[in-house]
Order: sequence, then C-alpha cells, then structure tokens
Amino acid sequence: MEALLLGAGLLLGAYVLVYYNLVKAPPCGGIASLRGRTAVVTGANSGIGKMTALELARRGARVVLACRSRERGEAAAFDLRQESGNNEVIFMALDLASLASVRAFATAFLSSEPRLDILIHNAGISSCGRTHKPFNLMLRVNHIGPFLLTHLLLPRLKTCAPSRVVVVSSAAHRRGRLDFTRLDRPVVGWRQELRAYADSKLANVLFARELATQLEGTGVTCYAAHPGPVNSELFLRHVPGWLRPLLRPLAWLVLRAPRGGAQTPLYCALQEGIEPLSGRYFANCHVEEVSPAARDDRAAHRLWEASKRLAGLGPGEEAEPDEDPQPEDPGAPSSLSRPHSKEPTVSEPHPSPQSSPDLSKVTHRIHVKTEPEP
Repeated sequence: MEALLLGAGLLLGAYVLVYYNLVKAPPCGGIASLRGRTAVVTGANSGIGKMTALELARRGARVVLACRSRERGEAAAFDLRQESGNNEVIFMALDLASLASVRAFATAFLSSEPRLDILIHNAGISSCGRTHKPFNLMLRVNHIGPFLLTHLLLPRLKTCAPSRVVVVSSAAHRRGRLDFTRLDRPVVGWRQELRAYADSKLANVLFARELATQLEGTGVTCYAAHPGPVNSELFLRHVPGWLRPLLRPLAWLVLRAPRGGAQTPLYCALQEGIEPLSGRYFANCHVEEVSPAARDDRAAHRLWEASKRLAGLGPGEEAEPDEDPQPEDPGAPSSLSRPHSKEPTVSEPHPSPQSSPDLSKVTHRIHVKTEPEP
C-alpha cells in the first residue's frame, strides 16, 4: 500500500511539474486599448492564430484574418465578432504557398486599409502532406511567404510606426541547419519533413534578426516568438487517423491550450518597453538565448538575400504581381500611433485613428490574464 501511495505521489508530482512548466502558460500583460489600430494575423481561423486575433479584437483593434480557406476564415471572423463584441474583424484570402496570392493579398490590403500597426506571422505547416511541389513547400509557407508579405507591407508599417512584426517560430529551430545549396529543394519523406520543419523555424529566427537590422531607426520592431508546446491542429493534422484517438488525451494532458500558446506572440506584439530587444527570440513571455546557428549574423544576411531571390524580389524593386518565380537553389506595441492619411475603400466601418488614445500612456495600466504551434 505504501509503495502504491508513493508511486501515485511521484506521478502527481511529475504531472504538476509538467503542467506548470509546459501546459500552463504565464499570462502576459501589456495589452491596452487598440481602438483605431489595425492588426493582420495569418492563419487566424483556428488554434493559436484565432486566440491571438480574439485578444486583439477584445482590445478594440481592427483585425484582418489572413487565411487560405474562405469558408473557415469567414466562419472564424463571425465567431470572433460575436465573442469579442468587435465588428472590426474581417477575413481576407491569403495562401502562403502561392507567391501570387501573397502579392494579391498585399495589393488588396494596401488599397483598402489605411493602417497597419501589428503584423503577426502565425500560419505554418509541419508537413507537406501529399502535395508534390517543385520547391520546398515547408520553407515557402513558413518563411518565404511571410518574408514576401512583410516586404510588401513594410511601407504601411513604416507609415504607422511605431509598429511591430511578430514571427511565430518554435524551439525546433535549435535542430535546424540551413544548407544554402539545397534551400529550395522539394521535401520527400517524413525524415526530410522533420528536418525541413526545423530548418524553416531556424529561418524564422534568422529572419527576425536580420529584419531588425534592416529596420533599425524606422520605428518598426520585430520579434520571433515560441508559443510553447500547444495542442493545436498543427500537432495532429498529419497524424494517421488510427493514432489520433490515442494521442488526443495525451495532448490534452501535457500540451498547452491554444489560448496559452497565444500569450508569447501577444506579449511580443503589445508589451511596452521591449523595443530595444527587436530581433530577439521570446518564449514564455521573456527573451531567451537561441542556438549558435540562430545568432549567426552572416547566415541571417545570406538567408535574406536568398529569400529575396526565392520571393522574386530584385535589388530595390517590387516583385512582379502576376506569377510565381521559378524555384532555384541559391548559392550563396507598446506605442502604436501616427495615423495614415489614406481613407479605407472597403465597406466595413473603420475607426478614426485620430480619436484613439495614445497607447504609450495607457499600456502599463492594463493587464490581461488569458489562458499549439509546437
């Protein structure tokens, strides 16, 4: 009997350690009224992205859900409007696997939205599924698409500065090793997929690092955010059907809920005073050191140049709007202010930026307690 009680006590103690270190995410404060501000969240129809968008909407932001599926995106926008009481939540189509779709989204957004204060790159894939593309689909969706979208929206971000870019990465970046001679090669087989996922997450961290360098002095800051181990669609999307009933209970016990996974991206988007940490990697709502490969400035710059080529961007020029380039193997807020003068051209009502409060004066007074990309 004593052995049984001892065993039960050890199991309970182990679970408490797992729960408070992995499952229960620290609540991140710093979120203020965002009325008159606009945020874009990619992949916001479910999981971490949806919870991130919900918190932004609750603060009064105009939130654009940038999603691939129109049906799911519009359903999510409806849900978030109902739950937040904020009618300024809209859907816009974006397929990060298609550079033409990225350009079309940017064109539509810039022609209809006068502001962009927060850009959160949440969308991502952990498997290429059954699709066979002549390029690295994992890198395209997780890095190249967000890279191009950021490039195209930078003029609006700079106009609305101080503004922020958040790239949702993962601790998997520590296993990444970028091979610039094979950067865009197609991924075949689950072993290559595991490697490609880690590589794409490393690319996210290096992208945030180099973007911070490129944007120094502009008022636009950027951060890489690890949401922690999260029980989201990304976790089970590519698991065989027969295995899902076995993994779901385990995932519920030891993985964070999507609301918990949203805390660090929200912290990076809204916490006051972290501007000097632009380009850094955050986990559990505080800055963390990264692997040596993820703090290699030369690799970050080399990835930047390779990404420009893969995204179809020439030196000092915009990408062509009509078609994707051929794949190639490269060798080588706290304070969200300053309204944009352009009027919106879409039918949804848009709040007047001039009537919005100065967030730099109120952010510190409001704290949020809320409850997975792996």
